[in-house]
Amino acid sequence: MRFNKTNISILLFFLGFSVSTLAQKATTVDLAVEMLKEQLINPTEAGLKAITIPELTYGHSSGKIENQAQFMEALLSGKSDFTAVTLSDQEITLLGKTALVRHNLDAGTLDGGKAGNVKLKILTVWVKQKGSWKLAARQAVR
Repeated sequence: MRFNKTNISILLFFLGFSVSTLAQKATTVDLAVEMLKEQLINPTEAGLKAITIPELTYGHSSGKIENQAQFMEALLSGKSDFTAVTLSDQEITLLGKTALVRHNLDAGTLDGGKAGNVKLKILTVWVKQKGSWKLAARQAVR
């Protein structure tokens, strides 16, 4: 089939629902990422539990791996303390009820009372449970 303006318009019309549905899903994943970003800066127990699953595996660029309880304790105690977080070059890949999100993270930190800055490449894996996107896994590299 040769594609001309008419054929492309018809194809886009029929694909429109699928494209808009994918865009809506990507937007809700993006909102979940933003909620995580806010929880990194201003963590609360309820907020962290709401955005993660109990089986969370949270990998740091150092190779350290935390479960949900360890991840939450580090943020709530201030051992891991983000003062600002900027995300860039974000890409979202949707695979049914799973989303892969890659981005660059540039963050100000105050870990253990010592000011610092970290620049990392991040991969997060999100799963859709009961209508909400939840963080299942995260891995960072320098």
